[in-house]
Amino acid sequence: MAVAEAAREPEIFVVSDGTGDTATAAVGAALTQFASPLRVRNFGEVRSESDVRRVMGLAAEAGALVVFTLVEEGLARVVEERGRELSVPTLDLLGPLIATIAAHGSLEPQHRPGLLHRFSEGYFARVEAVEFAVRHDDGANLHTLFDADLVLTGVSRTSKTPLSMYLAQRGYKTGNVPLVPGMDPPRELLDLDPRKVFGLVVDESTLLEIRRARVRALRASPYLTYADPEGVSQELRRTRRLFRQRGWRIVDITARAVEENASRILELHQAPRREPAAG
Repeated sequence: MAVAEAAREPEIFVVSDGTGDTATAAVGAALTQFASPLRVRNFGEVRSESDVRRVMGLAAEAGALVVFTLVEEGLARVVEERGRELSVPTLDLLGPLIATIAAHGSLEPQHRPGLLHRFSEGYFARVEAVEFAVRHDDGANLHTLFDADLVLTGVSRTSKTPLSMYLAQRGYKTGNVPLVPGMDPPRELLDLDPRKVFGLVVDESTLLEIRRARVRALRASPYLTYADPEGVSQELRRTRRLFRQRGWRIVDITARAVEENASRILELHQAPRREPAAG
């Protein structure tokens, strides 16, 4: 028996009333400080006393440490009581933090199971949105562009990529499609619901300055139409005309930070769409 006990590898049980993903991540972060990480087992959706007793019995058999995030005080007490009875060490990750915040802010916690899970869902939704923005940057993967929440389009150097990534961080799957002089806009862009497409424009002199700096950085010919005043003017006129024809909302990004432009896009996106007046 002594040999078997000595050979048993230590384990950590993560017990949660939600998915347990956040608590497991916290335990994983702590384990990075150790050369020989312990095995971690996740027990999610633990919401009754019978569930707690079952898991604590397993923990006693395994000689495990129980790390738990149970917001219902009664269940948390059962974990601690059963831990003392079965000589199972326990650690409450959430209870002391909730109590401290409640005391500091004179607040009453909700003690509703699953709220932490919804936080995790929001986090993973943002991760998915960022991955989408990366895959659909600069006109890539047009065949799945219809899955976007928002699509930005405009001529070169109108901050399409920075804006896409910022909006993705806010949880919006955002693609961006460049408009190239001498080429028709891709059919996938034209077929989108116009309510999700935003045309980006910028002051002509500002765009010219940005493009000239880009040309210098690339050590390209200064006579390229890319940085030619007349060429830039024509591009902007054509794009404004296209935006109006397609019914895409226009956002002027001139002299505004990415955060400001993103807020403007979301404001337009969330506002009720006005139908054109009859006659």
